Amino acid sequence: MSENINRAGPFIGAIDEGTSSARFLVFDVLRRKVVASHQIEIKQKYPQEGWVEQDPKEILQAVLNCIKKTVEKMKDIGLSVSDIKAIGITNQRETTIMWDKNTGEPLHNAIVWLDMRTTTTLEDILDNVPNKTRNKNYLKPLCGLPMSPYFSALKIRWLIDNIPRVKQAVDAERCAFGTVDTWLIWNLTKGQLHVTDVSNASRTMLMNIESLKWDPLLCRFFGIPQHILPEIRSSAEVYATVSNPDVLAGVPIAGCVGDQQGALLGQLCLKPGQAKATYGTGCFLLYNTGNVKVDSTHGLITTIAYKMGKSPAIYALEGSVAVAGGAISWLRDNMQLFGNMAHLQEIAEQTKSCGDVYFVPAFSGLYAPYWQQDARGVICGITEDTQVSHFVRATLEAICFQTKDILEAMMKDSGTKLTTLQVDGGMTVNALLMQLQADLTGIDVVRPNMVETTALGAAILAGVGVGVIDISDVDASQVTKFSPSIGEDERDLRHSKWKMAVEKSMKWDCVSSLLDN
Repeated sequence: MSENINRAGPFIGAIDEGTSSARFLVFDVLRRKVVASHQIEIKQKYPQEGWVEQDPKEILQAVLNCIKKTVEKMKDIGLSVSDIKAIGITNQRETTIMWDKNTGEPLHNAIVWLDMRTTTTLEDILDNVPNKTRNKNYLKPLCGLPMSPYFSALKIRWLIDNIPRVKQAVDAERCAFGTVDTWLIWNLTKGQLHVTDVSNASRTMLMNIESLKWDPLLCRFFGIPQHILPEIRSSAEVYATVSNPDVLAGVPIAGCVGDQQGALLGQLCLKPGQAKATYGTGCFLLYNTGNVKVDSTHGLITTIAYKMGKSPAIYALEGSVAVAGGAISWLRDNMQLFGNMAHLQEIAEQTKSCGDVYFVPAFSGLYAPYWQQDARGVICGITEDTQVSHFVRATLEAICFQTKDILEAMMKDSGTKLTTLQVDGGMTVNALLMQLQADLTGIDVVRPNMVETTALGAAILAGVGVGVIDISDVDASQVTKFSPSIGEDERDLRHSKWKMAVEKSMKWDCVSSLLDN
């Protein structure tokens, strides 16, 4: 929290609703400083193996409570709600919520982005691909995305097929679908507004990546009626004013963006060729391609980065690592190898190398650039000399190797060699991880000293939406740089062994199924 409040501001609020927590932050945007904030954890439910759900009401209540607590903290430093010029929203993407338009009640728990229950739905959908090619990239020219359980369309289809309440509401034309941003805006406006922005819409497999509108062909392919879908808006415009909670009543909602695209903006990666990586439960890399839609041939997806008002949309290439911080949590909670993150770094620093141990944390498959749902986690290279410190260090290196794989794909698709990677997210406080990332990618890793870049991106958009800031005025200084400290030969050797370990993880679930039969 900032000690010296610049009354000139402007101060912008941001709701940051992530997979594991909700937050409300108030920024002095131009100085990239948080002046007040509050955070509440959100529980995840696991009804079956591979299923991940959350309670939409818990998500909403956490957000409302965070807003109230943050407003109280503002008073302690001499600010009031009237100082907040607008709020923006950034959110976990692809997470799917269906609710009753008449009552506002959720029809089922939210299906979280990393949920894998729609794997069988995908197999059925692939039978509809012409000529029985079962080509997962069949729809990519229209929506920029491969067919995957990751995206919202299959989650919607599953809910319609398997939850009678959802099917009944859809048939009665009283069902509303939304990603988390849409659910929050609906409730912040007391059911008056059913909207999303282009960045979140681009994650559903239902929006045409060029027209930026719901595509009738895509909706027919998945059997999803358009009347359940929200209106698509730009990422920076005044959508409405807040009517719930009362403490923010009248404040404009003027920015909305998916969390990874928000981080791209918060890192000020505004020019084509700039890239960022956000380290959280997963790791997400976005590469700004400007107004040009680049079609990936190396396992990446094409997505909308953002659209400011009536300006043309900005596109990005994206690669997603399913398990980054999730691997660290697994070491702590399942394997009980350490108690807290400080202890983790202490153990990892007990050795100078991973002892030739390689860990592929493909707990529920591999995302970009492999897109292998049947991959599973493997550990390779264990000898009688292997110690806990080697295993912990191998886990940190696994995060870096997965990032390197995506960066290489980005450079092949774009034809441009990256020289710098902007980084953010909770894990970036680990200096050892950041140094390993620089070593294993061979490029400089730049970490902003203010790490709340995802929420900052939403705040920037809201400030632009109400016309109180110019992005070029946002402070871009105050960073820490990590440079490579190993040679190219060592880097290539270690990466080649990582690739060998990845090969071992492939088709594991497929083989297990054959053995079970």
